[in-house]
Amino acid sequence: MESYNDQESSHCSLIHGLPDDIALFCLARVPRKYHTALKCVSKRWRDLICSDEWRDHRRKNNLGESWIYALCRDKNSDQLCCYSLDPSCTRQGCWKSVSSFPPRCLKRKGMGFEVIGKKLYLLGGCGWSEDAIDEVYCYDVAANTWSEAASMPTARCYFGCSTLDGKIYAIGGYGLKTSIQHSWDTYNSHSNTWDSHSDSNIILDIEDSIVMDGEIYVRSRTSAIPPHVSMATYNPSNARWQRTDGDMALGWQGPAVVVEDNLYVLDQSSGTKLTMWVKETREWVTVCRLSSLLTRPPCQMVAAGRKIFIVGRGLSTVVLDVGNVGNTDRVVASSSIPVTTDNYDVISCKCVSI
Repeated sequence: MESYNDQESSHCSLIHGLPDDIALFCLARVPRKYHTALKCVSKRWRDLICSDEWRDHRRKNNLGESWIYALCRDKNSDQLCCYSLDPSCTRQGCWKSVSSFPPRCLKRKGMGFEVIGKKLYLLGGCGWSEDAIDEVYCYDVAANTWSEAASMPTARCYFGCSTLDGKIYAIGGYGLKTSIQHSWDTYNSHSNTWDSHSDSNIILDIEDSIVMDGEIYVRSRTSAIPPHVSMATYNPSNARWQRTDGDMALGWQGPAVVVEDNLYVLDQSSGTKLTMWVKETREWVTVCRLSSLLTRPPCQMVAAGRKIFIVGRGLSTVVLDVGNVGNTDRVVASSSIPVTTDNYDVISCKCVSI
């Protein structure tokens, strides 16, 4: 009977009396917060809402909604967890737990956290009782399910991680061989395969990475005495890395995001301030200063459209609209979402649009 019902449902229309293309046109306009309810209507609706076709249709018609996903560590249990946020919600308790976190990852540190399309990826990592590993886990945001993806060719932990042109780049880091520090792997989600490369210009001790102007930028941890930051860039057109130690590297000393081709950095070294890299004059300018009581450092940042989400301890969240940052007064509209709990430290934040 189940097989018969599945066959019947595959042939019936999405909405009785309407062609499927018209039905899709109507259903795609339902806000994302109601998609879970839509999946309960029928198997056909559930399969549609979990599909790439659904996401592509919404994006093509400017209906996509971006939600924030935060990878956290519970200080009480020393275990990883993941939370999601609907930015349209501004009340306390808006952060929702992502269920069924992979048990084998709970205690790991130094993992990569990236996104392709509607999927989040957890890569590599290590623990007190295990060396760097090559495992990759994938979370389908629409289907709310975890699965294993193809393992990395190289076991890595504490490495740079970025997505460029629909591919994940796992860069440098530490592992069983010292040569890992000057190598990188690229993941193709369509074929679920990896490619390995090496380049002596990849820097050591990578702490952060961004994608800007079609290139990947990575920076090292800051050396205190003397103050020094190393940086390298990757150009996909020639697949080569180039080292640089200019003014941009010196001012990049905190979490960074790119909004409309502008680089913003959250400087948490003395108070909390948002700075912006001005390409024309090659200098850093202060956008605004923020209260540490509001941001609750240490913080991570992620961008959705022209809004920057600063997520700090306990998932406290400050939202800045930098759309007017170019005016003479540098006006930045802001709002905040209350603390969920003091127990969580935020490791990384990503944005997924459906």
